[in-house]
Amino acid sequence: MASEAPPFWWIRGDVRGYALAPFGWVYGAVAGYRQDHAPRRPVAAPVLCVGNFTVGGAGKTPVAIELARTAISLGFKPGILSRGYGGNLDRPRLVDPDHDLARHVGDEPLLLARAAPVAVTPNRHAGARMLADEKGCDLLIMDDGFQSARIAIDHALLVVDAGHGFGNGHVIPAGPLRAPLSIQLRHADSLLVMGQGDAADRVIRIAARAALPIHRAAIRPRQELNRSQRYLAYAGIGVPEKFFDTLNRLGADVAATRSFPDHHAFSEDEAVDLMADAARDGLTLITTEKDAIRLRGGGGELQRLFEKSAVLPIEAKFDNPTAASRIIEATVESYKRRRLAKG
Repeated sequence: MASEAPPFWWIRGDVRGYALAPFGWVYGAVAGYRQDHAPRRPVAAPVLCVGNFTVGGAGKTPVAIELARTAISLGFKPGILSRGYGGNLDRPRLVDPDHDLARHVGDEPLLLARAAPVAVTPNRHAGARMLADEKGCDLLIMDDGFQSARIAIDHALLVVDAGHGFGNGHVIPAGPLRAPLSIQLRHADSLLVMGQGDAADRVIRIAARAALPIHRAAIRPRQELNRSQRYLAYAGIGVPEKFFDTLNRLGADVAATRSFPDHHAFSEDEAVDLMADAARDGLTLITTEKDAIRLRGGGGELQRLFEKSAVLPIEAKFDNPTAASRIIEATVESYKRRRLAKG
């Protein structure tokens, strides 16, 4: 979702959530029915879906990258399916990370393509065929699409942010849930709790009641920060505050922050303003990999902002070093059972 989530979505008991709840019931009834009854076409490879229960950033992209790298280490040839939010393609396409731009294929596919071949298309079935036919992929990792994709999922790994959890428990527009939680839980195979936070215990209790395996992971930087600098941090991701909190935990001197909506297409004026604010106060600009990749190749002031900005690269690391392998193995076993049942 490209717009910012209202703050009350993450506050349990807020009156605004209750006021909008009737609209959430209507949205949830439709979304839940579709998730329960929409046909899902099988594909000729195991499908591991990395999804989440809510709108907003939970860390799916770095998790998908880590799973792809693990799959390669296990001898698979993984491919990644992405809808390509923020792009403008009208037909399936394999991402070229060296030449494609975010405005064409989306920001997340460009990051994902560093780990494995990526097909961008809302038609996940067509993307799966493309990855199998052109890249020989024998394992498919679907970035998002848990609620809406029309292909058979062999294992659904749902990523939950430990700080936000399920939010206020309401469905859009009353809260952040994409469909009623009870329905989503029925279609989930395991949960991945990301990071530390107040909502983690509730998430784990709900997952335990649903008899779902629970994994833990955290987002970690791939390189050290220059702590002698003072920073102006800016981000257009699902939850910009998570990026700012990460910088603070790393000991960075963050003097100013600027938040933008998820998948934000920066304007020339915004780029000029960011550079001017940093120059005026003697600050170093710093941003996320997703934001930097959207600026790259933008030309003019956008390219200048890209060149002037430090970038904090991140990765997802499972607490249990065998967890990613076990998730992939569970996906393959589920696929084998599906094939046997089909005959």
